[in-house]
Amino acid sequence: MTHTFTIAIDGPAGAGKGTLARRLADHYRLNLLDTGLTYRAVAHKLLELGLPLDNVSAAETAARQVNLSNLDRTVLSAHAVGEAASKVAVIPTVRRILVEKQRDFAKAPPGAVLDGRDIGTVVCPDADIKLYVTASAQVRAKRRLAEIESMGGSADFATILADIERRDERDMGRADAPLKPAADAHLLDTSEMAIEAAFLAAMTIVDDVLAKRNKA
Repeated sequence: MTHTFTIAIDGPAGAGKGTLARRLADHYRLNLLDTGLTYRAVAHKLLELGLPLDNVSAAETAARQVNLSNLDRTVLSAHAVGEAASKVAVIPTVRRILVEKQRDFAKAPPGAVLDGRDIGTVVCPDADIKLYVTASAQVRAKRRLAEIESMGGSADFATILADIERRDERDMGRADAPLKPAADAHLLDTSEMAIEAAFLAAMTIVDDVLAKRNKA
């Protein structure tokens, strides 16, 4: 790939966009950013300092200090951090600070795959490819439960489903950059699709765009 190339992947929690983003970044040798981790990093800092999640000034400071090359997925993947992150993410100034960092990341050669909630609509509206990956709340809850159990944990399906539905409502209902597919996004419903099938479907879309670009 000789030009900077951006793939934007959006969708609700648990739809499989993170796994898909990793597969695509690896296949096309692009940089990878899970933008959700940037919000989790801000939330983690506030929790670490014992500060309220609605402390705008502290959240802005934490956002400015986020280092995209040093996001520890192991620490930031904790459930409590995820819950806190969706509260921090509704602060408009925090979003603006992080979006600027995310845009800079996307511009670096050879290009990038970014996944999140507002990549195709806000962060990279001019992305070469926009994918909106979704699945039913029930399917996403089942996947999350299986993931927890595979790591030796235990959880209640109804609680997980309620968490997912609450997060969807918060993400889709916020005034600033709500979760929604971009008008020109390719929709990928993974409710009845294994990751390999989703990857092949996405690859077909990307290869088609690349072929057209090479002919131009």
